[in-house]
Amino acid sequence: MLDVCLLGTGGMMPLPHRWLTALLTRYNGSSLLIDCGEGTQVAMKKAGQSAKPIDVMCFTHYHADHISGLPGMLLTMGNAERTEPLTMIGPKGLERVVNALRTIAPELPFEIRFLEIEGSTQHFSVNGYEIEAFRVNHNVVCYGYTIEIRRAGRFRLEEAQKLPIPRNYWGRLQRGETVEYEGNTYAPGLVMGPPRKGIKLTYCTDTRPTRALTEAAGQADLLICEGMYAEPEKLAKARQYKHMTFYEAAQVAKDAGARQLWLTHFSPSLLHAEDYMDRVREIFPAASLGKDGRTLTLDFEEVDEA
Repeated sequence: MLDVCLLGTGGMMPLPHRWLTALLTRYNGSSLLIDCGEGTQVAMKKAGQSAKPIDVMCFTHYHADHISGLPGMLLTMGNAERTEPLTMIGPKGLERVVNALRTIAPELPFEIRFLEIEGSTQHFSVNGYEIEAFRVNHNVVCYGYTIEIRRAGRFRLEEAQKLPIPRNYWGRLQRGETVEYEGNTYAPGLVMGPPRKGIKLTYCTDTRPTRALTEAAGQADLLICEGMYAEPEKLAKARQYKHMTFYEAAQVAKDAGARQLWLTHFSPSLLHAEDYMDRVREIFPAASLGKDGRTLTLDFEEVDEA
């Protein structure tokens, strides 16, 4: 299962009732953070979350409302006596930007490993997370992320019993390893069924609607997507500043075949966002507002294989 916690839903500036952009996920004891706006640590405390288990940080882009909380976050992780390496993923310039912010957090008891995205898409495998970064359309280089937890097929006992290898090799085949025994090679596919449906989460802020976003969010269990503006008359402003309206985000979710949509990254000027949701749900019924601290557990589906 994948635990999801939307820490902050604001854009541009933090407000008393809304922190800046950040998302925390947790899988198999490892936490992943996407963006780290100002106030992220406070949002984590309010949500009952800890910074110490964060093993991966992904950054969409380097505007301040998405990364200004990083120096304090790193200091807190260091003060918690963390020693395990921390992996960071982001657009080109990541190491330069982070090291500049670390002027006020120069000494850390753990290594930072930088993975800078090259090209329009790039795949990363880290701590059981399959991460797909995809380029979107903002006024600076910006990426969205799809996080997948893949699930192997079922172990086929009958097929394993037919193989002329000891039982203690079965576990290695289940883990996806190829086994050598008495001069012969045995592949996992001999005992494993086809891959089962995994878990898919897509997260994207600061963009106009793009084909890359729709494709990346295809059949996602949850799409968390920016809706900077809800007022219909602000469509021109959304186009000018390379953001999306609630209705454009809903159309993306519909076209992608996503199961759920959480809107996030609201403009500070947006008041009474729920007043606009009836029209949003006319486009995509499974749409709802993201709220600071909102949580969800995405679990594997059990599908009959008869």
